[in-house]
Amino acid sequence: MKKIALLFAGQGAQIVGMGRDLAAKYPAAAALFEKADDLVGRPLTRLVFEGPQEELTQTINCQPALYLHGLACLAALKQELPGFSFQAAAGLSLGEFTAHAAAGTFDFETGLKLVDQRATFMQEACDTTEGAMAALIGADENVVRDLASETDVDVANLNSPGQVVISGEASKVALAVSLAKEHGIRRATMLNVAGAYHSRLMQSAYEKLGEVLKGTMIGSPTVTVICNVDARPVSEPDTIRTALQEQVTGTVRWAECIEHLIDHEKCELFIELGPGAVLAGLMGRIRKGTPVISITDIPSLDAAVTQLNRAV
Repeated sequence: MKKIALLFAGQGAQIVGMGRDLAAKYPAAAALFEKADDLVGRPLTRLVFEGPQEELTQTINCQPALYLHGLACLAALKQELPGFSFQAAAGLSLGEFTAHAAAGTFDFETGLKLVDQRATFMQEACDTTEGAMAALIGADENVVRDLASETDVDVANLNSPGQVVISGEASKVALAVSLAKEHGIRRATMLNVAGAYHSRLMQSAYEKLGEVLKGTMIGSPTVTVICNVDARPVSEPDTIRTALQEQVTGTVRWAECIEHLIDHEKCELFIELGPGAVLAGLMGRIRKGTPVISITDIPSLDAAVTQLNRAV
């Protein structure tokens, strides 16, 4: 059997209706949605299933929604394949929390409460700052770092070769975008986001989440989990706390996370659990030809089960 790694999406992947068909068919998935509403104290399930999209897209809602959907996809997969096992996990930004829940670092309830608080803290940081983000395409990392230094913004995401995201004060990000061509960057586009994630403007969220993490029961994962900030495995509870706190203001080194899973952990098959196939798309640019199975709904789950049975 091939060595399998699970991948979980971050903020921006959410779509109205995600998980509704899974909850209708799989009791294990339905149970998570039912628990979620009680845990967060609001009708999260109705918002995920019915929208509106604008409300689901708000930081305070989409982070717990994506965490919930990723684990519902995993629960449905395990119901279809009771003997299913995986050897590693990683998640982009918010998805790192989902990866830890899948790996048993903390239980579903603990993780959802953490994510709900993280989302609240980040929403508050967005509301009290004038932040923005931009995607730079056809960009060398060192060139982007020079541009970021020149315009006083932060490097938020290293998503794939040639795709880097910057983050910071809106006026400074706009300046960086206007100067991108002069630095040989092919395309620079402002992103439709609520604030400057993974930048120093999230400092208040960093501090508040750090306090919450101190009081949160965290164990060691049962499989390898790669953290965003160092693109390395984390296994000690205190190291995990630090990594989860630091990624709020730090750079998400996604391309390096994937390279580590392939080159050092020897993962041969990746399963993306979440809406769309954003991470599969990035994989095509990070390491072309690496097999990725994306599961988001019943048709994609059925296809995945067929592929996995064939792999066995």
